[in-house]
Amino acid sequence: MSTELLRYNEPLDVSEINFLRKKVEEERRLYIKVYSILMVMSFLMPFAGAWYRAAGGAQNAFSPIRYFGFTAFLLGVCTLAVLLSYRLYLRKVFLDLKTRTKTIELSHITRKQFMPQNNSYHFYIASTNRLSIEVSQEDFYHMDEGDEVSIEYTTHAKIFLGYF
Repeated sequence: MSTELLRYNEPLDVSEINFLRKKVEEERRLYIKVYSILMVMSFLMPFAGAWYRAAGGAQNAFSPIRYFGFTAFLLGVCTLAVLLSYRLYLRKVFLDLKTRTKTIELSHITRKQFMPQNNSYHFYIASTNRLSIEVSQEDFYHMDEGDEVSIEYTTHAKIFLGYF
């Protein structure tokens, strides 16, 4: 049994491309929703802070300069966080859609385990990308530790697509 990893690239199937497109649309909606919530919070938090200062008896608690300055700061932080998150995660999915490749990796089963909590079967594999994969009951009983299994995932985002 060789411990050497074997990897190669293949083109994505039409169903896998559609899966990635759907994932991009869902992620975009989620980014827009999160950013909208953060924008509203960026306007409400300084306002709540002004009311808190007013309740404490502070002079000039509702200062427009302080309010708009703090709002601009919060909007900047939120915008930067969303853009960095987008660049780190969703951009890789776009690269996968652009290159239309997936990586096939030949790996070995190191351990088999049945999870009674959710009635699922798992193979722990010797892969740099995945620790374990969920498999069907037939494959679980058909394959043994040390057998080879090929996993496929997108090249850039490393989204697991399946095994064979």
